[in-house]
Formats: sequence, structure tokens, C-alpha cells
Amino acid sequence: MARPDPDIIETADWSGKKIGLLGGSFNPAHHAHLEISLAALEKLGLDAVWWLVSPQNPLKSGDDMASLKDRMASARAMASDSRIYVTDLESRLGTRYTVDVLDRIIKLLPDSRFIWLMGADNLAQFSRWKDWKKIARTVAFAIFNRPGYSDAVRTSEAAKLFKHHQIPEERAAELSSLKAPAWTFIRDIQNPLSSTEIRRKKL
Repeated sequence: MARPDPDIIETADWSGKKIGLLGGSFNPAHHAHLEISLAALEKLGLDAVWWLVSPQNPLKSGDDMASLKDRMASARAMASDSRIYVTDLESRLGTRYTVDVLDRIIKLLPDSRFIWLMGADNLAQFSRWKDWKKIARTVAFAIFNRPGYSDAVRTSEAAKLFKHHQIPEERAAELSSLKAPAWTFIRDIQNPLSSTEIRRKKL
């Protein structure tokens, strides 16, 4: 099971560790989150993956958003690997945007190496994120295939801007040693689940 850490920064000695960051609402958590995380651990050679459960995604409505407590519980129940750490660090730090939480994490753990994990569906709208170019120049990215969004790897504004910084999937294990901007695309992820679809089916 995932580790329900009260304060992830103080949970372990993260110095020199390679850590994947998967941010999201987890409303609810589902098997695609787990599949992406397990693939990241294997293909990127990570020591851990942190699930950063967001208090509120600035790009999403809060109308059907479960409480942070319930979403944390959902994430913990789904994370079946001890290398996955579920955390409400964003809430603890008082940050709202990815650019800010990354800045704080890197300052708190300057000797750790971070990779941002993202589904191709989020890459398609990445240019809507606050200071997205700064984010891409701050931390390396691993983009995971999502059914219906493979074209985002070629057509999205971010992919076009940073196309010369992409490395092939076969070299994904090198990503943590590269200076941002750097990214790769992991193709063999085909789980169609999404939190939106799960909520829709419950209605």
C-alpha cells in the first residue's frame, strides 16, 4: 500500500533520489494513475513517485470535487506499491499552481532529482497552465500516452516549442540526469480510464 505520510519532506532521506511527481485532483484516483506510476518507476528508473493531491485544480470546476480528505483516501486505496507516496503537500505549502509547488519542492530538496509525470491529455492543455514555459525549463517531463491524445505529442504548443529537447523512449532512464527542458514520450500506456468518466458513470 501507499505510504500515508503526514509530512513527506521529513519522511525519508531524499538526497540524491530520483522522484517522479504526479499532480492531480485524484477525483477519484483510478488505475490509470497507478499504471502511469508503475511505468515511470520502471522506465525512468525512479526511486519513488509522489502523488501530489491538489486542493483544487485552477483549471477545473469545484462543483463536483470531493473533499481533499476523501480524495487522499481514494489515492491511498489505489496506490498499491510502497514506492508511491500520497501527499497533500500542495495544501501544506499553501501553493495553488504547479510552478509554485515545484519551486518550493526544489528549494526544500535541492539534492533530489525530479521528473514531472503527465498524461498526454494534460499535455494538450499544458499551455494554459500558469508559467508553463518556466515549468518546462525547471524540471524534466515524462509524457504518458492516453487514448485519443497521442497527437498532442506532435501538435500541442508545448511539444512544438520544446520538440528539439525530446529524447526517445529507449533513453527514458537518462531523463533524470538531463537538464531541463528535457522530455520523453512513453507510448505503451493505453488505459482509457479518467476521473471524469468515473464520476459520469456514477451519476
